[in-house]
This record gives sequence, C-alpha cells and structure tokens, in this order.
Amino acid sequence: MTPAARLCLCVAAGGALGAVLRWSAGELVPDGSGVPWTTFAVNVSGSLLLALLPALAAVRRSAALAAFLGPGLLGGYTTLSAYSEQTRALLADGRLLLAGGYVTGTLLACVAAVALAGALTARDDEA
Repeated sequence: MTPAARLCLCVAAGGALGAVLRWSAGELVPDGSGVPWTTFAVNVSGSLLLALLPALAAVRRSAALAAFLGPGLLGGYTTLSAYSEQTRALLADGRLLLAGGYVTGTLLACVAAVALAGALTARDDEA
C-alpha cells in the first residue's frame, strides 16, 4: 500500500468514527427549537481539540495518527453543514437575530477555543 493510500484510509476510518460521534451527540442531546446548542458544542469542542493536536508528540511523530485524528475524526465530528442548515432554518423561521447571533457566536467561540488551545500549548512549549 502506498503512503498516500494508507493516509487516505486513516482519514476515512477517523471520519467514519467522527461522524458517528457527531450523530450520537445529536441523538443524546437533540438541538430542539431555538439555539442549536449541541451543534454549537460539537463545533467548539472540535475546534479546541483540533488546535490541541499539534501539542501531542505522538501526533507530531505519526502522519497516520495526525490524518486519523485531524481531518478524519475531528473533521467528521465537527459539522459546517449542520451549522449552515440550522442557520438557514432559523432564517426561514424569521428568527434573524437568533440566526445572526448563532453564526457570530459560533465563529467567535470556535476562534476563542483555538486561541485557548494556543495559550495552553504555548505554556507547554516554554516549560
């Protein structure tokens, strides 16, 4: 098997697992009406975890593990498509302010999660 094929399989396996985790989160805690909190939590936690991956020595040493966890597992876990569809549904329901708050809040929270990961890993690098 070529290295590229091996990495593709790692991404596929991780993506399948991440998609199941994402689906399971929605089944355990359905979004319901109003703010889609489950999708929000999935995207923020996924952003944080993805930004933390480079701090893990095992991930830095293994392209296969990086592919499995990054674009695979966390790529399948986080969900731009659900975020976009839920925003569309809020707009279709005439909930313009809630839709705008959801879009802006998710973006800001995900960026804050990545910044937090950067701050946490910067401390590890300095030690």
